[in-house]
Amino acid sequence: MLFKQQAWLRQKLLVLGSLAVGSLLYLVARVGSLDRLQPICPIEGRLGGARSQAEFPLRALQFKRGLLHEFRKGNASKDQVRLHDLVQQLPKAIIIGVRKGGTRALLEMLNLHPAVVKASQEIHFFDNDENYGKGIEWYRKKMPFSYPQQITIEKSPAYFITEEVPERIYKMNSSIKLLIIVREPTTRAISDYTQVLEGKERKNKTYYKFEKLAIDPNTCEVNTKYKAVRTSIYTKHLERWLKYFPIEQFHVVDGDRLITEPLPELQLVEKFLNLPPRISQYNLYFNATRGFYCLRFNIIFNKCLAGSKGRIHPEVDPSVITKLRKFFHPFNQKFYQITGRTLNWP
Repeated sequence: MLFKQQAWLRQKLLVLGSLAVGSLLYLVARVGSLDRLQPICPIEGRLGGARSQAEFPLRALQFKRGLLHEFRKGNASKDQVRLHDLVQQLPKAIIIGVRKGGTRALLEMLNLHPAVVKASQEIHFFDNDENYGKGIEWYRKKMPFSYPQQITIEKSPAYFITEEVPERIYKMNSSIKLLIIVREPTTRAISDYTQVLEGKERKNKTYYKFEKLAIDPNTCEVNTKYKAVRTSIYTKHLERWLKYFPIEQFHVVDGDRLITEPLPELQLVEKFLNLPPRISQYNLYFNATRGFYCLRFNIIFNKCLAGSKGRIHPEVDPSVITKLRKFFHPFNQKFYQITGRTLNWP
């Protein structure tokens, strides 16, 4: 009998020991990526106002990502929200476009930073009259829970090309930071077409070839009535925004470079947002199967973008591509001049 009790006790101790070791390994894994972070880091700059002089607990924010995820899923009571000092903040930065420029990739990559919290869905508050009519508090309630020291970022690519949006955002926050991610205009237009084409094919509908939409059959010139072409005339849309915001409140992200060399682009954004540099090469790894960079939050949690990203483009007549690039060239030059950033576009 005594022998059985001793065996039972040893078994219990082994189980408890295993649990303790497992818990310790989990905690090490959760914090494993934080060895390059300082426990406390000051945030400087315009984003935080008076709070920017306070110390920014980046290690704590990184560790509490899992908790924030539970709140985003709605698994939280009002008491828990109050207990953890969580708030739903209006965004201090918005990715305003451009459609098919890489807005989703940019948002997900910025979310690697422990001081950033992203709105998971496109809110379409400023470009949708019905949503806008619901008021700013409705918009705030669409934002994720965050700690007061963090900044919330949302993205809705339609903002960039919608006429009413600049004034509406200005009325909310005249000092907000605005991110524009762009790709080579012809490539972006073809990517835009490809997404629409895929949607048509899923519904067993036919669709015109890109060449027929992009080139006016009557004049044989570029068809500026085609939305995919119009969206790629970046300078036309930017000029509307500049009636409300100074150029210093915009940052242009090279969407083509974000695909091939994401880290330098993300570091530029960190600087623009006055965030301490925390995204490193450790957080980005190339997935040869997908052909894209994926995200590493820590040694346990990795994430790749949805399979719909990186669609294969249809073949387009080279003469049409040449005509489009020649058409976009003067607009591109003006865009470089206004933004102060020259991109390697043909």
